[in-house]
Amino acid sequence: MHAPRSSLPTASVPSWDPLSWFAAGFRRMLSRIDHGLEHGAIEATLPDGSAVRLGGRGDGPVAAVRLHRWRAMLRLATGGSAGWYEAWVAGDWSSPDPVPLFDLFMRNGRALGNIGRAGRLTGTARRFVHWSRRNHRANARRNIQFHYDLGNDFYSAWLDPSMTYSSALFAEEGEPLEVAQDRKLQAILDRTGTAPGDHILEIGCGWGSFAERAARAGRRVHGLTLSSEQKRLVEQRIAQAGLDGVEVSLTDYRDAAGSYDAVASIEMVEAVGQEYWPAYLDVIAARLKPGGRAALQYIAIDDAMFDAYARNVDFIQAYIFPGGLLLSTERFRALAEARGLRWQDEHRFGQHYAETLRRWRVAFDAAQAAGSLPGNFPPGFANLWRYYLMYCEGGFRGGGIHVAQVTLVKDA
Repeated sequence: MHAPRSSLPTASVPSWDPLSWFAAGFRRMLSRIDHGLEHGAIEATLPDGSAVRLGGRGDGPVAAVRLHRWRAMLRLATGGSAGWYEAWVAGDWSSPDPVPLFDLFMRNGRALGNIGRAGRLTGTARRFVHWSRRNHRANARRNIQFHYDLGNDFYSAWLDPSMTYSSALFAEEGEPLEVAQDRKLQAILDRTGTAPGDHILEIGCGWGSFAERAARAGRRVHGLTLSSEQKRLVEQRIAQAGLDGVEVSLTDYRDAAGSYDAVASIEMVEAVGQEYWPAYLDVIAARLKPGGRAALQYIAIDDAMFDAYARNVDFIQAYIFPGGLLLSTERFRALAEARGLRWQDEHRFGQHYAETLRRWRVAFDAAQAAGSLPGNFPPGFANLWRYYLMYCEGGFRGGGIHVAQVTLVKDA
């Protein structure tokens, strides 16, 4: 367990609210939220027991929220989505199902504007902390270990048996997750345009599901990771499968060398950060042979919301992925094309990620109920991760963020 986890907020029981003196101001904030909810509604119960309906003017989900203390609104105003999480942990608000609430905030993101983003003073402090964790070489290893070295036993308790930690690609409702994950992996392999014997560089190899899939199809794979836990499991699974042609190394993508027929990178670029997008794309352009293809799966936020998002530090960056940032498709594509990488066949499937996250949460809850999660985490850690899965599911359902696959072709 890494030191930052020890600073997790601890839950408390709602009590008398000294901020009730400022209720009128918080009600005005609720009025702003009401004005910004163009789609869907919030059925809210206020600290004094009164009920209010926010929004309801357009189709969309309806979220039920109980504000136990006005401090929840103060935390939202000063800390944005990270503050809203801290308010949830503290018992300042509750909901029988927070997913529709997160959906609403994303679905109405443009109209809501800066509601849900950190205030000036708190935001400045959070931005400084986030800046201090940007992904230069030393930090990149620490940031990856913070998230991925929580232990293979932890992730295996709720991921599907292939240990694939990225969006699946479903063909029909009710399809087994493992089948949909295999379809996603095959789609990435198909995008590489490779044949048996060809060599693929995988930037961010996860726990090896793509490497195994590609090796079974006769490709050679060099996987890069900064997680010792992932490296260990990749080597174990490849050995147990009796496959040849897979190498995995603890290597920063910026230190990749050699020439490859193709590059694959599945939901790794979100961990890079905007400052390092050029370096990431430079590596792809340099490592690909002329005419080679890079198959990417990435997560992006609505381009119209990107600037406000990038100026802020959200719950994910504060508690889950230090140094991370979702893409602006428009800006990332421009950088790729400036490096001679032709953007081709983009396919978005954000609702598939919402379903993937729902499946993970169901499995996570089952593992927690069965006592299958490792017991070496601090109090509140399991609730943090459950909140994270719900937060992300709501974001994808709201449509303001999406996942996509794209092929980058290096012109000869």
